[in-house]
Amino acid sequence: MNILLQLGLNFVLLSLLAVGGGTAVLPEMQSILYAHFGLDHTQFVHMYSIGQLAPGPNMLMVLIIGYQIAGLAGAGIVLLAFFLPSSILCFYVGRLWVRIGESPWRRAVQNALEPISVGLMASGVYAVGKASIVSSLTAGLALITLYLILRTKINPVIVILGSGLVATLITKFL
Repeated sequence: MNILLQLGLNFVLLSLLAVGGGTAVLPEMQSILYAHFGLDHTQFVHMYSIGQLAPGPNMLMVLIIGYQIAGLAGAGIVLLAFFLPSSILCFYVGRLWVRIGESPWRRAVQNALEPISVGLMASGVYAVGKASIVSSLTAGLALITLYLILRTKINPVIVILGSGLVATLITKFL
């Protein structure tokens, strides 16, 4: 199958599965990228990290993935395939949502989707953490970073960049 078509179909599927946001599909995205395109977990985590640090929505990281796999054409295909289907779906569901008002069905659907969304996002965080924490050094830095983000008012970007700098210095000199 043509690589651009394969990229497009895979990211259309991920787009429609992204209940609760892009983080919800990270484990599946990671699996698809490894199985179909040979991107390992380390490469995935690096691309995800760049997406977190870059300004704008963090799921723009899919552009980096598309570019890595098939150049500019891949980035364009992935952009359209990942964002267009869910945008169209949200538009029409939003119109229906307004139309049904305060129906008991609407509340039932919301109550069902809330825990599903939280669970899917938690699985995305777990998948990235599992791929990122590979040694006692990375585990220690992850715990320190988590503590600093939760307990201080330091900008998380500075904490994350600082952790990266510390890891680089430790691995270079030890």
